[in-house]
Amino acid sequence: MPEIDVLVLDQTIHGMSTRNYRDVLRERLPDMRVELASTPSEYEDLLPQAKILTGFEIDADDVDRATNLERFVCTFAGTDHLPLDAFADNNVDVSNASGVHGPNAAEQVLAYVLTFARNLDRGWRQSEAGTWNHYHTGELYGSTVTVVGMGSIGGAILDRLEPFGVDTIGVRNTPSKGGNADGVVGFEDMPEIMPRTDYLILACPLTEKTERLVDQGTLELLSPESVLVNIARGEVVDTDALVQALKTNGLRAAALDVTDPEPLPDGHPLWNLDNCLITPHNVGHTPNYWDRMADIIVEDIV
Repeated sequence: MPEIDVLVLDQTIHGMSTRNYRDVLRERLPDMRVELASTPSEYEDLLPQAKILTGFEIDADDVDRATNLERFVCTFAGTDHLPLDAFADNNVDVSNASGVHGPNAAEQVLAYVLTFARNLDRGWRQSEAGTWNHYHTGELYGSTVTVVGMGSIGGAILDRLEPFGVDTIGVRNTPSKGGNADGVVGFEDMPEIMPRTDYLILACPLTEKTERLVDQGTLELLSPESVLVNIARGEVVDTDALVQALKTNGLRAAALDVTDPEPLPDGHPLWNLDNCLITPHNVGHTPNYWDRMADIIVEDIV
């Protein structure tokens, strides 16, 4: 049976063609055979030949059938949805897309933060209404920004905050590891730092520790002038408590790329709040996605 070095699964991300992914890999790996399984029949035929599979999902039975498989390169950052036991049983290594989202996610977070720092949300509403009316704004300079989660995305956010003259606090499981924030604390220290946090940015994975991390108690510790940004998972925030805080001016504003529930249903109270900016889980979108995935695969092969 002929061997395939890399088999791309036809699992589209952000509407980007997986053919482009295949083409990028062929360019980066000219001495290797790279194929795309674009139909069910191609998938059935090519799966047993592949040494490396890349996509975002596969079931346990197919892992068993992929008798030549050495590595699965997931095109998502998270891998908890994958049949990890089946991979282990078949001695298949697993890589993820960690690092792919750093630049684009960090830029979107900065866009959220600067929007509320300079009250551009009000400017946008006035522009839509055709109203010329001066209003007060704030500054990001001199603020305290807390980033929860110091992985590749959290680290990229902190890097891009550095030139703005802000005080940064990073929150991570093991604060002794340090990081690129002015100060690094553990999750147990969050009650202490919330009162001096002007911008609370959530960029952490969803775990037992982070589920409902931002609840009514946490929101009450924040200043009424503070802003919440969530690009982690919707379940990291207690939605009902957030709605109440935004409605009662317990919080200046929120920017949510993820929600609970997701997608946010029609008629949900968050849709009707002027101080809540919602984007449809698109912080991960970047035209450079496949190039960065190719970087990961090339590094894995090397």
